[in-house]
Amino acid sequence: MKKSIFYFTMLLSATTLFVACNNDDDSTMPKEKEMMPDFTGIYTQVDFMGRPGINTVLSADDATKDEHNLAIPSEMAASFQARFEARLEQYHDVYAGLLGADPADVNYENNILGLDAPTLTGYLAADVLEIAPDLPTTYFNPGEDVDMDGSVLVPDGDEVALTGRKLQDDIIDVSLILLFGGETGDRFSGQDTDGDGTADLPRLTSDGVALTATPSDSFPYLGAPE
Repeated sequence: MKKSIFYFTMLLSATTLFVACNNDDDSTMPKEKEMMPDFTGIYTQVDFMGRPGINTVLSADDATKDEHNLAIPSEMAASFQARFEARLEQYHDVYAGLLGADPADVNYENNILGLDAPTLTGYLAADVLEIAPDLPTTYFNPGEDVDMDGSVLVPDGDEVALTGRKLQDDIIDVSLILLFGGETGDRFSGQDTDGDGTADLPRLTSDGVALTATPSDSFPYLGAPE
């Protein structure tokens, strides 16, 4: 009888120990928690950029920049076109002063796309990248002679422009060419007009910074560090 009680007690202790160990193991196992993004709170639009540099270059002051950053894209052209055009003409007046010319004689010249000042600044004021499903995606491609007539200048109409943006597009230079390059794209390119070896015209069609990165062909398309 005593032996039976002893064996029963030992069996009960072992069972309790086994169960306790199982419970301890379960309690120390990490539990995967479902992580969900937290979208609570109030969000405010503070910046907007479809075409880099446009707001910076064509806004006359910080207040205009902030207003443009908060604007709705569909309302941007109506709200900012006239102000951007005025700013563009102000730049030409400044350059006229630097050249010692009458500001009335140095004005915006229809650009390489054939766009006049109101049309161009209307495009640029609407700070979005547009898509043209039936055309190549590019910020500007001045060298594609679509109809093979030997001309790539408007009004011929062969240029492909403002149909989006490729990673290889030098968008700052393109923007400067459209704003200051005139019909040939090089109106203000630091030309030496009198042949004395010194530039007589300002260089406004390039920021002087070449593209150095080589984008990858796969997402996220980042090139190797340099």
